[in-house]
Amino acid sequence: MSKSYNQRQRKKLHLAEFQELGFLVNFQFAEGTSIETVDEIVDRFINEVIQPNGLAYEGSGYLHWEGLVCLEKIGKCDESHRETVKKWLETNGLQQIEVSELFDIWWEYPAKAE
Repeated sequence: MSKSYNQRQRKKLHLAEFQELGFLVNFQFAEGTSIETVDEIVDRFINEVIQPNGLAYEGSGYLHWEGLVCLEKIGKCDESHRETVKKWLETNGLQQIEVSELFDIWWEYPAKAE
């Protein structure tokens, strides 16, 4: 049975018009990459792809990075965001790039495969 929520409840629960879609991204630097190079490429990633497209990135790593990409404001990422991120990572020499399908970042966070 489906429950009906008013606008305030939908906003608090991130449902309907307040749903937020994002995607996971994993990538790897080549073995032996210096910390200076890692810092420079991650800074460029944020400055050239994330910020100009109104996105937010929450991630971490050293040679292997993983994180979540979503919109900076409440809203839904779309396929163009996924493709933009993937293309930038590919053209900047990163390896083992994985970009997940879009999912609801509040209710459908994918379990990590072991």
